[in-house]
Amino acid sequence: MSQKTMDKTLDRTALAAYLASTLDITRFRDYCPNGLQVEGRAEIKTLVSGVTASMALIDAAIAHKADAILVHHGYFWRGEDARVVGQKHGRLKALLAHDINLFAYHLPLDSHPEFGNNAQLAKLFGLKVEGRFGEDQIGWLGTTDDASLATVGDLAQHVARCLGRTPLMIGHAAQPVGKVAWCSGAAQNFLGEAIAAGANVYLSGEISEPTVHLARESGVAYLACGHHATERYGVKALGEHVAALFGIEHHFIDIDNPV
Repeated sequence: MSQKTMDKTLDRTALAAYLASTLDITRFRDYCPNGLQVEGRAEIKTLVSGVTASMALIDAAIAHKADAILVHHGYFWRGEDARVVGQKHGRLKALLAHDINLFAYHLPLDSHPEFGNNAQLAKLFGLKVEGRFGEDQIGWLGTTDDASLATVGDLAQHVARCLGRTPLMIGHAAQPVGKVAWCSGAAQNFLGEAIAAGANVYLSGEISEPTVHLARESGVAYLACGHHATERYGVKALGEHVAALFGIEHHFIDIDNPV
């Protein structure tokens, strides 16, 4: 999806400062650095956004003659091999050769009350937000006023329509929806906290083997909706906001990922 605005440029340092302030990045104890991860040219006229800074996204950014890439999943994760070899070498070589900036925001982009993945999921699914839970209050809790979403089965079908993929459902389709908790991506470990917060059903991107047993034994239904599928919307919203605010060109590139 493309967004063309006025023919303006944005200073790289100004964008980094604006995003750091807007997303309140110092509040989070994250698994990777948030902000400018790879330095490119000083002036930004065209911005490409996407979920993950994969080679496919970099290639798309090069094709769009982008000056910067904005992602949710960047590089330099805690505990990874620090050597610049293999996949990491290929990605960094392409970014540096084309002088493209890489901006990445992980937990701050899950959490943000307007542009965050969870805020965007609430908007997409039509959920009324009533509270938050978990570390850094990343998990969200709410209800639906939609009478057609009375059961977990109804909610699963609604989510499938919204995301374009069928979620894996643990629980019974006839269960009442009640309180809904959600957290995008690999947030299956938040299920216990969602239960403690009073949820009747929990939505996240991924699911693990122990999560199935906890869902069954607690009676709280679980919808595994896809890691990529639940994290497409925050970075897109943020990219659109930056483009509109600063008058630069923006392209959201959705690189398909079935996980």
